Amino acid sequence: MTTILLVDDSTTIRNMLKATLQPMGYEILEAAGGRAGLEQFRQAKIDLIISDQNMPGLDGLGMVKAIREGNFNQNVPIVVLTTETSEDMKAQFRAAGASGWMSKPFTPERLEAALKKLLA
Repeated sequence: MTTILLVDDSTTIRNMLKATLQPMGYEILEAAGGRAGLEQFRQAKIDLIISDQNMPGLDGLGMVKAIREGNFNQNVPIVVLTTETSEDMKAQFRAAGASGWMSKPFTPERLEAALKKLLA
């Protein structure tokens, strides 16, 4: 089974993602911020990460950098799901190694298409 880690400080967003992804057959793990996301990532076999940018403590960009600079599962696909729309922020994520970018709000169809592409 494919395991997806959801990293977002919004319980509502995590619940919406979980309600969308579980019926598609994905196993879901959750973290309420970047630090907790890194901890989950190091403890479980994660196949893909969906992360917000704006979170207290460690933001999404910091988490992506930490994963890519680490020595464990560095190539895991990471999708940024955020309200951020600046080209500068997108460029920073691309440079850090993010695999994809989606704007909130998301549609289940767009999310499913992106995940299938990244997990193929």
